[in-house]
Amino acid sequence: MDNSTVGKQRKATIWQVAKAVMFAFMGIRKKSDLENDAATLKPAQLIVGGIIGGVLFVISIMLLVRLIVS
Repeated sequence: MDNSTVGKQRKATIWQVAKAVMFAFMGIRKKSDLENDAATLKPAQLIVGGIIGGVLFVISIMLLVRLIVS
């Protein structure tokens, strides 16, 4: 790698973070996508995305249970 490519790291979009977190929850991912995520995503983005994904998952389960029970 030369100096011009070191400073030009691509920024990840919200969709890329959400997709990476969703596939992590399911436990499936292609190796090429994993390598791409490792190059573009920052750990802080994944942590925040995981927390938001976990909260949305719990809320959706709670709403589903209330819908079935009522």
